[in-house]
Amino acid sequence: MSAKIVARSAEKRFQTRAGWMTALRDFDLEVAEGEFLCLVGPSGCGKSTFLRILAGLDHATGGEVRIDPGPDPRQPLANVVFQEYAVFPWKTVLHNVAFGLEMRGVGRREREATAHRWIDKVALTRFVDYYPAQLSGGMKQRVSIARALANDPQVLLMDEPLGALDAQTRAVLQEELLQLWEESRKTVLYVTHSIDEAVFLGDRVVVMTAHPGTVKTVIDVDLPRPRDLSVMATPEFAALTGAVWDALRDEVRRAMAEQA
Repeated sequence: MSAKIVARSAEKRFQTRAGWMTALRDFDLEVAEGEFLCLVGPSGCGKSTFLRILAGLDHATGGEVRIDPGPDPRQPLANVVFQEYAVFPWKTVLHNVAFGLEMRGVGRREREATAHRWIDKVALTRFVDYYPAQLSGGMKQRVSIARALANDPQVLLMDEPLGALDAQTRAVLQEELLQLWEESRKTVLYVTHSIDEAVFLGDRVVVMTAHPGTVKTVIDVDLPRPRDLSVMATPEFAALTGAVWDALRDEVRRAMAEQA
């Protein structure tokens, strides 16, 4: 398949009080059209920085980072789902999910019909007229995911979207997210600190070095799809998570030593 996301020799440097700090260096990556790729690495390695560059919220200071646009110029290039519950507190579930469509000028009837469809898919039908303050954390994140998918982006960028949730809610939403992805097969770049989550969700897991971040290794996840949580009890899953940790262990130790 053709590459949808491309990074070649990407670099990101920041000016700090102590001088220049390099967050990314010689970062090379290709993500295929329709691939679910997970990015893991120690804290501060540049995972979120790379995602923000892809989203257009920041810029690379060297090299190339791009998303190749599809044939329909009206289709948004990318949407981001953050760890924080990035929902508008003054808008109902319906109007939060419809927001991106409204910004694109989609008519009210069409955007609300689309929003209702995605609200149904994330099992929030009964809460369509609720405000975020009336929802649990998991429900707010369902709203964020539904809003991103309702906008029909070419690429979905997800930055620790389930990281703030309790373990049980996180497990349920991991399965739900995979089910939604199976239907749409959008290109997904998913940043996470959880090795189990990366292996469960991804087609490949990219392991980054401690900063300055670059690609250390890429591990193919050859677990069959569709998946459910039962796959986590298999020897194959354990072997893959072990391989990711073997690649990541020294980088985590190096990052901790630098922060000491």
